[in-house]
Amino acid sequence: MDDHPALLQQARRLLDAEFDIVGTLSDGTDLAETVARQHPDIVVLDITLPGANGIELAAQLKAAGGPARIVFLTVHCDTDYLRAGFAAGASGYVVKSRMVTDLVPALHEVLRGGNYVSACPELETVLRPIIPLP
Repeated sequence: MDDHPALLQQARRLLDAEFDIVGTLSDGTDLAETVARQHPDIVVLDITLPGANGIELAAQLKAAGGPARIVFLTVHCDTDYLRAGFAAGASGYVVKSRMVTDLVPALHEVLRGGNYVSACPELETVLRPIIPLP
């Protein structure tokens, strides 16, 4: 889910070859309903959405008990967002500037039960002891 149509299309093109995309959304209004109806294995979620906070949406999905894993796709290379995202139940954190190189490997790692965080200098000192960086 992303609020920028061009980025949403680019992500879809990257993922189409290896994954079945069951839906796309541009805001969080129907996320819970869509996830309940489609039963995705992974939800790729932006943090900053119009009228919604992706971290809060992730926490709601996890609280509802659904099995979908959450991977954030965000512009924020920021330790506070990273910590909040993982606290909300995320398994992955991909920075949009690294989407082309990181999104597909992130989804594969998360499907294997691991965690993934894009390499980003601002995040390395926080993550090195917690999550192995690629």
